[in-house]
Amino acid sequence: MKQWSWTWKIAKQQEGMLVREYLISVRAFSRQLLKQIKHAQGLKVNGAAVTVRKKLEAGDELEVTLPAAEPAERLEAVEMELAVVYEDEDVLVVDKPGGLAVMPSMNHDVTLANGIMAYYQHNGIPSTIHVVTRLDRDTSGLVLIAKHAYSHSLLAASPSGPLEKTYLALVEGHLDQSKGTIEAPIGRKDGSIIERQVREDGQPATTQYQVLEFLNKHSLVEVELVTGRTHQIRVHMSCLGHPLAGDDLYGGSLYLMKRQALHCHRLAFVHPLTGEVVVCQKELPIDMVSAMDKA
Repeated sequence: MKQWSWTWKIAKQQEGMLVREYLISVRAFSRQLLKQIKHAQGLKVNGAAVTVRKKLEAGDELEVTLPAAEPAERLEAVEMELAVVYEDEDVLVVDKPGGLAVMPSMNHDVTLANGIMAYYQHNGIPSTIHVVTRLDRDTSGLVLIAKHAYSHSLLAASPSGPLEKTYLALVEGHLDQSKGTIEAPIGRKDGSIIERQVREDGQPATTQYQVLEFLNKHSLVEVELVTGRTHQIRVHMSCLGHPLAGDDLYGGSLYLMKRQALHCHRLAFVHPLTGEVVVCQKELPIDMVSAMDKA
């Protein structure tokens, strides 16, 4: 079975560092992941097995092999049509349809994660599911998945997350300003475990928006999240008096759509291993295009 492995040549300025020190400070391994690698005896220097206390010398070749990943219990592989937008050895970006939850829960049995497990099995990818960016069940668009624990830890440790996560939203009415920034704290609504609201004691939340097109009674808006609060776009647009079409939880009508008209259409991130910027984009899904024709 394939396992992920990397080999790094030790530079002069890294001479004298312990394997543990090098992997944490230079290669940004988390202590938890390093502990798993150590227990799986996944460390070698110049081809010989070593411990994390091995002192490195300039010119040494340090090889690190991740332990075999065990699929999550009860995460059944379910064949489904998976729209892969980008893929390499370390990450996967898929276009999630609206109405499909990302991960299983008490309310959702068949999810995107089940489809990815089937995709992994079909393509011989020995991994479990490492979700980096999530979307609500009824939000469509791009989702970033790490293929292994190292890329997941690097992406999760990034203080800013993805460089850019941009949405397209079909909102009710015409906004007074064609572009702007919404800064309003968001917290859980009293008496609800699902609904959020703007409230003074909420978490800081910032949303930037720009109107792309004024339709008859709606507007197509491009939205970029500065922060990532639960239901942030839905709450902020509703707060402006322009709820998303189909978002009856926050005051939207179900006339045009039966789900909130929200699509993550652009995702840009720094690749965890290469350091290069990866940009993915996906056009509006059919249901939102159809809704625009009637809007």
